[in-house]
Amino acid sequence: MPLAALPALLAVPAIAAPAPAPSESLADVQHHLAAVKSMTADFSQTDRDGKTLTGTLTLEKPGKVRFQYEKGVPLLIVGDGKAIYFIDYSVDQVSRWPIGNSPLAILLNPDKDASRYAKVVPTADPRVVSVEAYDPKHPEYGRITLIFTKDASAPGGLMLQGWVALDTQNNRTTIRLSNQRYNVHVSDRMFRWNDPRKKTRPN
Repeated sequence: MPLAALPALLAVPAIAAPAPAPSESLADVQHHLAAVKSMTADFSQTDRDGKTLTGTLTLEKPGKVRFQYEKGVPLLIVGDGKAIYFIDYSVDQVSRWPIGNSPLAILLNPDKDASRYAKVVPTADPRVVSVEAYDPKHPEYGRITLIFTKDASAPGGLMLQGWVALDTQNNRTTIRLSNQRYNVHVSDRMFRWNDPRKKTRPN
């Protein structure tokens, strides 16, 4: 599965007008990331062909995430703390990636130093903070642009609105979030899944 198949917001255009100081904004983002221990949200995922799927997102650090798609979509993405799994129940296939090899690591790994591989991208709206994360040593991991809006009620004063993921084949996936809730209790059961490869044999 290409990177863009992972739930990779709005592409905010860069402008020449003055923007918030990058170092200050990136520090704000790092503060937000450090303050978020868990999150739930509704999401809509749009791929390069314009197809949109919806579902619910559950996240808990370190390394746990679940993208539960709408009813009728036989797909599931789960991170169990060590790896991220993409399960396609329609064909009984499972793909696995180490969390560190996914662009979602910036959201899932509290020990990751964003200042080493992320930068602030100027936006046309002073209320919006856009951060692009990319590891030039590992271009195969792809690129992710996180979109935040300033919100005093959210951790670190920022509300994650979504992201855009781009893989090495330029496949683009856009995620938009709504109904975000931070630092809520999350059951470990959310990060378990049924392996379609383990069929129950008849007696």
